[in-house]
Amino acid sequence: MVLGSQGKAVLELEQLLTKLGVYRQPAKGLFNQAVQFAVKLFQFRFFLPPDGIVGPLTWQVLYSEAPVNMPPLRFGSSGEAVATVQEILRISKHYGAKIDGEFSTLTEKAVRAFQTKFRIEADGIVNQETWTALSQIPRGYDPKWFLT
Repeated sequence: MVLGSQGKAVLELEQLLTKLGVYRQPAKGLFNQAVQFAVKLFQFRFFLPPDGIVGPLTWQVLYSEAPVNMPPLRFGSSGEAVATVQEILRISKHYGAKIDGEFSTLTEKAVRAFQTKFRIEADGIVNQETWTALSQIPRGYDPKWFLT
């Protein structure tokens, strides 16, 4: 589903986005720029590429209200997903070190503290339950980036 789509599926999309707090317009069943912006914001929040296109993966996340296909991360992991976790842990005041994409002892300690706060087993491993909790932490974004 893309910009310009209309009908019952768009109405359902608007209702789901409203329920999740990323869309605050009256549901009209028209996929306009406001809906597209809300989709991009939703996708960003749940670690999907924020392209504004509602395909099968975006629908899956909308219905489950949880990130999907996120890699389990633990001590020794590295890459963009680790940097994302570090960024969110910094925002939630659990991590104060450099965002370097390296799952070090400091990152593991921060993950354990975050898990404890959210009543998740504090094993230091970023699994599905931890990814879901991380998706609930509001992250900053540049609105201009979403409008491109």
